[in-house]
Amino acid sequence: MSKNEADNTKRISTTFLRQNGYFQGWKSGIITWTKGGMLGDEYKSSVGVEVSTLEGDNYLRIHYTQTDQDTDEKKDFDYKIPLTTTSCRYGGKRYWFICPWYKNNVYCGKRVGTLYKDGDYFACRHCYNLTYSSQKTNRRHKMFSLFNVLTLEQKIEKLQEQVKHPYYKNKSTRKQKQLEKLYKQAGKSYEHYTQLEQKNMV
Repeated sequence: MSKNEADNTKRISTTFLRQNGYFQGWKSGIITWTKGGMLGDEYKSSVGVEVSTLEGDNYLRIHYTQTDQDTDEKKDFDYKIPLTTTSCRYGGKRYWFICPWYKNNVYCGKRVGTLYKDGDYFACRHCYNLTYSSQKTNRRHKMFSLFNVLTLEQKIEKLQEQVKHPYYKNKSTRKQKQLEKLYKQAGKSYEHYTQLEQKNMV
């Protein structure tokens, strides 16, 4: 069975939530995705989100209504994704999702930075068996800034799974330093994409 591509799915990342101020106690909002049609029209879809980082109650709540393409039946979804944290070297916290779903009757529980929707629920790429194609995108394309963010998120996801002990004797381990560097790069790329978006250049 061929793998679906993560690049073509809706996603929610801790990078996006952090950039938009969701990790500051409690905040709710709406995340919207826009997809262009073959005739030049646009299709929008959105989900409501609620994030709590209050002490002892860390979660991302996602709620939305989905319409079955075959029966036109509407179904409501409302669930929580647990959040966990790791300490940063110079203070502060780094937030992660804990994937709460099951694959082949085995609990996932992976600590990840991005959730994807390739079915009814948002889950990690391992549960959906997703692959990537954004690295093949032409750098001259106007959307390169966004694809650069996605590529960095892919690297972050893979590396974070390898980081078991981020610090040793109060110093960042080699892999933790690499992870911190990728986060800085992802933040800058996201800011660049946002600036282009505001200027209607993407």
